[in-house]
Amino acid sequence: MLDPYIPLVLLFALAFAFALFSVTIAPLVGPRRYNKAKLDAYECGIEPSPQPVIGGGRMPVAYYLTAMLFILFDIEMVFLYPFAVSADALGLFGVIEIVLFIATVGFAYIYVWRRGGLDWN
Repeated sequence: MLDPYIPLVLLFALAFAFALFSVTIAPLVGPRRYNKAKLDAYECGIEPSPQPVIGGGRMPVAYYLTAMLFILFDIEMVFLYPFAVSADALGLFGVIEIVLFIATVGFAYIYVWRRGGLDWN
């Protein structure tokens, strides 16, 4: 009764074994060339500050705005791709819906542009 699930269970077991093997063997066979730059915290190109981010310093918001814009336009592509595949089957209703969707995303883009979310000063 459970015979169809055996390949799936074997695949998960193989993936788990590979992940466990990779994590345990990496420190043993990997190179040990430590220097100050490798041991410092990496903050997306920003020089690490001597004080902690939680209480002392401020992180620039531009990185988060860029990430949100990426997610916004990535979701737009997720919705546009199926429309492009089946545009002829949707007809006029599909065209109207996709125009409204692009207009909504366009308004979000214009809003972010006007608020200065795209300025990297």
